[in-house]
Amino acid sequence: MQPHTPDINYFPPVELALREPNGLLAMGGDLTPKHLLAGYRQGIFPWFSPGDPILWWSPDPRMILIPSELHISHSLTKTLRKNTFTVRTDTAFEQTVRACAAPRAGTNGTWIVDDMIAAYCELHRLGYAHSVETWQNDELVGGLYGVALGRVFFGESMFSRRTDASKFALAQLSRQLQKWDFGLIDCQMHTPHLASLGAREIARTDFVSRVRELVNCAPVTDWHFESASYP
Repeated sequence: MQPHTPDINYFPPVELALREPNGLLAMGGDLTPKHLLAGYRQGIFPWFSPGDPILWWSPDPRMILIPSELHISHSLTKTLRKNTFTVRTDTAFEQTVRACAAPRAGTNGTWIVDDMIAAYCELHRLGYAHSVETWQNDELVGGLYGVALGRVFFGESMFSRRTDASKFALAQLSRQLQKWDFGLIDCQMHTPHLASLGAREIARTDFVSRVRELVNCAPVTDWHFESASYP
């Protein structure tokens, strides 16, 4: 079975996604805001390597994090109680994305290619994509970015240049999303790191059902928030 080619306004039903590789649904199309947002609303996201066509995915099961279920370790608790880091939002979006795109230890490349960077910067300009940044003495040392639709945050990537810097951003985001009544953070695919933070897998049918309801909730119009204190 070959992945479908999506139309600008249409994706095939997610039930037609391949089992191997898990979740591959469509190939081609483009990364315009209209296309990206249509994909997210249906539980579909782009992920491809340099030189490959655009690939669209909807894996089963799906990895999610309920904001209230974030696991805060003892070491992270200590970090949150200190004044080592501060959180800022949307002050260095492109810088955050490019930091996420930088090669990681033990890897040779990145899936966050230039076309992806440009596409998400455009989503940011339109008010859909956001960065949650960890700063230390006016230096960007960690953070994450993703797309917010209704009351769902679709997480894309995170980076850390200091111990617990990306976890600090996620903890601050999770605390704020609880206040805003967000139903879930989409983590896309399982990794041991995400699982250690409290993320878990759910069936794709359950995920898509939740997303369809939550993306139609009233959006947050003011995304900015400050570091929350922890007891």
